[in-house]
Amino acid sequence: MFAIIDIETCGGKFDYGRGRIIEIAILIHDGLSVVDQYSTLIDPECVIAPLYTRVSGITNEMVEGAPKFYEVAKKIDEMTRECIFVAHNVKFDYSFVRDEFSSLGFTYKRETLCTVQLSRKLIPGKMSYSLGRLCESLGIEIENRHRALGDAMATSVLFSMLLEAKNTNPNYKNKGLTDITNRRVDSIKKYILDKLPEECGVYYFLDKDKHILYIGKSKNMYSRAIQHFGNNATKAKKMLYETLDVDFVKTGSELIALLHESFEIKKHKPSFNSARKSDTYQHHLVYFYNEKGILNFKISEDATEGTVLLSAPKYSSARESLEGWIEQKSLCLQYCGLTQMGSVCFNHQIKKCNGICADQEEIEIYNRRAQDIIGEYTFTHPNFVVFDQGRRHDERSFVMVKENRFVGYGFIDATDAIAGPEQLSEYITSDLYLPDAEILIRGWMKQNLGKFKVVRY
Repeated sequence: MFAIIDIETCGGKFDYGRGRIIEIAILIHDGLSVVDQYSTLIDPECVIAPLYTRVSGITNEMVEGAPKFYEVAKKIDEMTRECIFVAHNVKFDYSFVRDEFSSLGFTYKRETLCTVQLSRKLIPGKMSYSLGRLCESLGIEIENRHRALGDAMATSVLFSMLLEAKNTNPNYKNKGLTDITNRRVDSIKKYILDKLPEECGVYYFLDKDKHILYIGKSKNMYSRAIQHFGNNATKAKKMLYETLDVDFVKTGSELIALLHESFEIKKHKPSFNSARKSDTYQHHLVYFYNEKGILNFKISEDATEGTVLLSAPKYSSARESLEGWIEQKSLCLQYCGLTQMGSVCFNHQIKKCNGICADQEEIEIYNRRAQDIIGEYTFTHPNFVVFDQGRRHDERSFVMVKENRFVGYGFIDATDAIAGPEQLSEYITSDLYLPDAEILIRGWMKQNLGKFKVVRY
């Protein structure tokens, strides 16, 4: 059985999370036709922003008196039980439904099927696979576009056409629908991986003696773990052959998952993890100003020789980074600790240094280029807290940075009024040693601008 589902959402938020469902439609399809259906508006318990009203036509007045999600959750669960969850762009609809159940303290888990992916396989060559344009090209009429029931009914007609296309295609005729879009996982492995939730966190592949073989992180641990089975590399196949159990830690926040994964890999050094194993970062790229006021960089094993910008487990790694800076900003070898002080550096002779070492460049101009490097490897503000999603809808996570150094992370109740960093410190996870934490935090913040909250102090 297939549950063809469409939802409409609004711009209200679970704390730092996503919007709420304001309408849902479910059509039960037995592989031949629709045999049952259910649709309802849902009171999101928040204001529907005008943008979302313009998309769906659903107003705040329309959802007044409509059931809240918890009042229809049992109906949704019962109707879709033992069904494959089908939707056009299924990740969107499924994640909203799953998160609504999670907010109630329940785990909602269904096998999913995406009609976008299925259409690309069975009806190739279309200009667009958006529901509206795809249906238009196939002659499928959509009544009440961007309303849950109208879109779900159009998806059900599309689904029937896809079933027919599969049955007449010799490449797919004898395959199951999920085989077309997903790589199959043998039943034993799937039983093991089904232990993983479809939530953000860190997961562990274990062998028969519960030894850790591999540690990974993902916003969706179950989906990411399944993807390992699509890897045909010899090392990956060996790991999966040895995997007989899994474990996990929920983090809610992707940033905390990234930090926790790095810490755990350094602590356990799993045989199938290659990156971030080193727990000793003895080579530091430091910067300081000399007596002339010239900005210097240097590779040092003594972190107190200057302000640390970057740390590396090997000298070669630190040297590679420094040489990259020299090339990028035309830095002087002398003021990067790579040639004798007081001499004209080789790079000036080949016109790759502008001559600061030969008194042919103003200190201010040279320093301005060198300071660009510092800006890339330091935070905009030295003291701040990143707030993000928690492990539950009523929880927030936080990551604290003090004097440009990672302090730790923790979780607080979403309703807690935190006065300042001293109070937050009581919630920080201790015993973390992460020499590459600042690199991870900076990278994550750059990639996720606007998706988290920063409080400076």
